Amino acid sequence: MNTFFDYQNTQVANLPLHLRKYIVPQDYEKYTPIDHAVWRYVMRQNYSYLKNVAYYPYIPGLKKAGLTIEKIPSLQEINDALTLIEWGAVTVDGFIPPAAFMEFQAYRVLVIAADIRQLEHIEYTSAPDIIHESAGHAPIISDTKYNQYLSYLGSIGTKALFSSKDYALYESIRALSIIKEMPNVDQKELAEAEALVLFNQQNLGAPSEMALLSRLQWWSVEYGLIGDINNPKIYGAGLLSSIGESASCMQPEVKKITYTIDALKVGYDITKEQPQLFVTPTFQNLIDVLEQFESTMAYRVGGLESVSKAIECKNICTAVFSSGLQLSGVFSKVYTDANHAIKYINTQGPSSLAIKDQLIEGHDGNYHAHGFGSPVGKLKDSTKSLEDYNTEDLASAGIIADHVIVLAFDNGILVEGKLVGQTYMEDKLVLLSFADCKVTDMEGNVFFEPAWGMFDMAIGDTIVSVFNGSADKKIFEDQLHISEQPTHQQNYTTKDLHYQSLFKQIRVYREQGKSDDSLNEIWQQIKNDFKTDWLGTMELLELADTMPTQKALANDLRTYLNAQSNTYPAYSKLIKDGLKIIDTKLRFE
Repeated sequence: MNTFFDYQNTQVANLPLHLRKYIVPQDYEKYTPIDHAVWRYVMRQNYSYLKNVAYYPYIPGLKKAGLTIEKIPSLQEINDALTLIEWGAVTVDGFIPPAAFMEFQAYRVLVIAADIRQLEHIEYTSAPDIIHESAGHAPIISDTKYNQYLSYLGSIGTKALFSSKDYALYESIRALSIIKEMPNVDQKELAEAEALVLFNQQNLGAPSEMALLSRLQWWSVEYGLIGDINNPKIYGAGLLSSIGESASCMQPEVKKITYTIDALKVGYDITKEQPQLFVTPTFQNLIDVLEQFESTMAYRVGGLESVSKAIECKNICTAVFSSGLQLSGVFSKVYTDANHAIKYINTQGPSSLAIKDQLIEGHDGNYHAHGFGSPVGKLKDSTKSLEDYNTEDLASAGIIADHVIVLAFDNGILVEGKLVGQTYMEDKLVLLSFADCKVTDMEGNVFFEPAWGMFDMAIGDTIVSVFNGSADKKIFEDQLHISEQPTHQQNYTTKDLHYQSLFKQIRVYREQGKSDDSLNEIWQQIKNDFKTDWLGTMELLELADTMPTQKALANDLRTYLNAQSNTYPAYSKLIKDGLKIIDTKLRFE
């Protein structure tokens, strides 16, 4: 198990154990000189374009997040900066499940993928990487309204119900993103992975709460525009971190739509540029739209439809009775009365009972190892809810300890057994426990038999809330989903290491200065040994172009880059954009 470091950041230190298992060490030394050059190129391009179209002042935003253009940031640097606005940051291995991602946000912790895109994917990668997460998300977090929106999104995201098909889609997207970042990927394997993602996207059925919430996040946090719809600014991290799409998204062929709750009706494809984008007039509008969505969520409305969503989830969810009792487990069945109201619910497998997100002693997954079932509803001919009965009310109704009693519900459920215990929490009756108990209904269904042991009956007229996960997060910590497929880690050849060493020499030269002759020596090695290079040559030109004594070398480098642009059309735009920054002598300030 990885040692947990909190970076002297309060938000990170406060993360619960069940989230810490997603965290991986950044391992800063694994970043190669080429990785830093990729970061530097992308950040220079971002500044060149985004200084005019990004919502926030680019360089000040970077500084507030502990970032620079020159090198990949360390987690300590990021946390030192974010702690000033009561946020933190951790590194994870690629995509993590949406519910976990949301919960990190609720704790005001930014999730950053530890890896960085490969040089071959410098313009865009569908995989989460440190450029996207830190350079895209972090610089704007200092905006108060925006970080309020992020934490609000996270807090309701932790409660959003997902479908079993959502996880299949998540796993296929994660697998595809890993394959795409592999060097020399097998094209057949790539095509199969892309086909699986497409199949899962097209066979989701009705979108779950998590799927809908992910759409709102996509069209705001990832691909959002803000301001006047005819002249918007970029704030979405997916756009801010893509040197290709950040420019193309402003073209008129990309439709701009005012951001409202209707954005949740529009799906997205992470593997392609977006054909439309949504423009919010203010960050407050994002919060207002989220409030609209929250009012429809199962955790706010409860009832039969919400329990049905939990059953489809096929993972641990929590149903809250009107008494406040929380039942957590994998929901398996729900029975209804003639009015289509819930009369009985069942979980299967380990289940637990809690109040206010705290386990009720003795009612953990070991005690309820085979599931839990209980009627829901009012007692027949009673004017008072059972949850509001005090001890005198119980005695008056003949509900007396160590006596055999019969409880008849309005919905036809009948509970017959010896009452052996009663549990009050927060001045509410939440449980009655029976021995030798049988539970049936008027249709002849048998819900519980005496031979099955003790029957703990939950108390509540209705199910008022249903949400994802367990009430007490510590109970089912080991059952939280973590992908078995890690992201790809590079194995470098001797030639790779030589290429990296040349980039390191360039960096040392830029940072410390060397004799002018060393630039030409580095270039001769790059030109002779790495026929497809453009980035190393670009960094050399950037240096030579500022030196009066190196005009001849600068001309040779420029001629070579133009030739590379013709020989390798895939590099043409990258080279053109790099030359533009050098030629305009752009100042990074």
